[in-house]
Amino acid sequence: MAAGGDRQAGPPEGGRFPGRAPVDAYGNGGFRFAGMSHRGSILMLPSAILGWHVTRPEEISLEALQPALAEASSIEVLLVGTGHTLVPLDPKVKSDLEAAGLWPEVMATGAASRTYNILLAEERAVAAALIAVDDPE
Repeated sequence: MAAGGDRQAGPPEGGRFPGRAPVDAYGNGGFRFAGMSHRGSILMLPSAILGWHVTRPEEISLEALQPALAEASSIEVLLVGTGHTLVPLDPKVKSDLEAAGLWPEVMATGAASRTYNILLAEERAVAAALIAVDDPE
């Protein structure tokens, strides 16, 4: 699922792709989906795919996840891809997410991307917060 070398246009609307799409590839510092590529991290929500400013696991905060919190009632599973390796969420962030009705499943970005695709194909109410990686696992 490594990202290819040829780059196509990124998401329209200033880093926002309306709707849902599977992750076609990841790596090279970004993601490919819906025939487009995006450099950097992404939030994949039921309503849209957004560019996400987070580059390291320690930057994951309630503020950074605000778009997911705004859609919490539409999300059954929130996958969090923390880069090349699984890095646990800050306990306070995790408990605050759970209090808002979001149950984060934390894993490496590659595993989170693959799991997202499976759950999306099953038509589950899935969202993903994925930190970009340079090289795929």
